[in-house]
Amino acid sequence: MFKNKKLIVVMPAYNAAKTLRKTYNEVMAQEIVDLVILVDDASSDETAVIAASLPKTQVNTHEKNIGYGGNQKTCYRMALEAGGDIVIMVHPDYQYTPKLIPAMASLIGNGLYHCVLGSRILGGYALKGGMPIWKYIANRFLTLTENLLIGAKLSEYHTGYRAFSRELLERLPLENNSDDFVFDNQMLAQIVWQGYTIAEVSCPTKYFTEASSINLRRSIKYGFGCLATALTFRMAKLKLCRSRLFPVNE
Repeated sequence: MFKNKKLIVVMPAYNAAKTLRKTYNEVMAQEIVDLVILVDDASSDETAVIAASLPKTQVNTHEKNIGYGGNQKTCYRMALEAGGDIVIMVHPDYQYTPKLIPAMASLIGNGLYHCVLGSRILGGYALKGGMPIWKYIANRFLTLTENLLIGAKLSEYHTGYRAFSRELLERLPLENNSDDFVFDNQMLAQIVWQGYTIAEVSCPTKYFTEASSINLRRSIKYGFGCLATALTFRMAKLKLCRSRLFPVNE
């Protein structure tokens, strides 16, 4: 618990058997996490078996792979059903350190923000942590374009380390989002659309063999999806179009 608020860590997992236990141990070492919810997206390894052996862990296994975004939809739905007041997504591949959980939880638990991102860009950790140069350049270009179109001032939109309040998760139309990787980007645009401010904390990150990463083809698809999301946001703001991602309260 953090200030009498139930803190749940959600892990969207796919073939994370090699790093899951290490990530989990560091998550629980923070001593404020009440429950871990792991959703296994039809992994071909022992991810679900290992998860089922971990204390204070609720496991859901998809019968077939539905995608990273679809996995998150299940994660957040289960977290709300379990009574989570603060929900933090931690990838089980150990790319992001769970040691930032208390800092992110405090920003939400103290009522300062409803969304906190762990940024790889603040502090210059991305390249130091081994991010490929082409990914760094793409990250910078997409973030600049998105900030211009969406009107936010984020250091990056593409981190997978995120914390949310219950109030925020209940307001977002997440079921309207993609089941693919662009879900992350759509979610942040929806948060800004709803009028919330997004906070960021500097986050060291690691790139190594076991850390999950999408290939070049899917990265290109993701990039175009991010641009489409930002453009749709701007057009909806100008009332030039309507979108299920950005509903208008009438």
